[in-house]
Parts: sequence; C-alpha cells; structure tokens
Amino acid sequence: MIKQMVVALALTACCSFGAQAQMGGAKAPAVAPGTMIPPAKSFDAMLSGFESEMMGAAKAMPADKYNFAPSAAIFKPDQKTDYLSPDNKGVRSFGAMVGHVAQANYFYAGSLSGMKPDVDVKAIGSMTDKDQLVAALQASFAFVHKAIGTLTPQNAFESVRGDQTRASLAGFVVAHGFDHYGQLVEYLRMNGIVPPASQR
Repeated sequence: MIKQMVVALALTACCSFGAQAQMGGAKAPAVAPGTMIPPAKSFDAMLSGFESEMMGAAKAMPADKYNFAPSAAIFKPDQKTDYLSPDNKGVRSFGAMVGHVAQANYFYAGSLSGMKPDVDVKAIGSMTDKDQLVAALQASFAFVHKAIGTLTPQNAFESVRGDQTRASLAGFVVAHGFDHYGQLVEYLRMNGIVPPASQR
C-alpha cells in the first residue's frame, strides 16, 4: 500500500511539475531521460513544492480564524452532515490541522532518518496562536529537508519499519501533508479566502 502511494505521489508530482512548465511556471530542468537523480535531490524537490503550498495556506488564514472548523451549522438545515471524527470530538480546527501536519512532519522525518527533533513535538498539539503554529510548521519543514538529505542510493530502499523504507516514508511525508492541505484549502474558501496557490 505504501509503495503504491509513493508511485502515485511521484507520478502526481511529475504531472504537476510538467503542467507548471507548460503553463509558464517553473521551467522543467534540462535533464536527459535516463539520468540517475539522487533520491535526496528528487524527494527534496517534491517536499519543496508541498512546503510552498502548505506555508502559503497557513499564512493566508487570518489569526482570528485559526480556531475555525466546519460544522453542520454552516450548511442548509435540510443538508445531512456528519462532522464527527472517530473519537466523536468533531473535526480539527484550521490551527489544529496546521499543528498536526507539523507534528507528522517530525514523526515521518525522524522515522526515515533516525534523527531526533530538538523541539517538544507533543507541545505543538496544544498551540493555538497563529504565529506560533506557522513558526512550528516552518521549523518542521526544515527538519524534514535535513532528514531527506540523509537519503542515498544505498539506503533509500532500506527497510526501517516493516515494509516501509526510507524512501517510502519520504514520499509519505508529502502524501500525508497534501491530504491535509486539501482540507485547509476548503477551510480557506469557506472563509472567502482564495488559497495563494490558486492565485497564480
């Protein structure tokens, strides 16, 4: 399952970067087909794309909306909605989602590299202030970049937990993050904010 997600993620990233190049965005690098790209460089480029979009979304939401979470109350009375999570506490607020992504970044990056975060990752879960959460998210990306830098052609597909490899965990950092990024885009739009990535 993880391997299929990494392949799908890699294909999505290739299509995304190819589409950007065709639309006049980032230029596709001049690399001959068949060229071997170091895994650290390849995954780091994918992470940078995700980081740009996620940080843009996190910064776009006003501080007073960081506690926003969709609820049945914002829909028409005749629309059936169920916003309860498995623990029956409701969905995460915008800020809680940003904090969750930061925590997950540390977890997956630590798992793939063996590095230990120099911050209290658990404490991120109780943050509610926008500035603190944005800073925590930015710091988590710096940690992931450092962790991905440890990938080599020799260790990228080395098992670190079951059938999960360093490379599959590097891909999963981005896959997991984009899942939540999609949710944050909806939160922004529910508040009349166009996500920065859609403004280009």
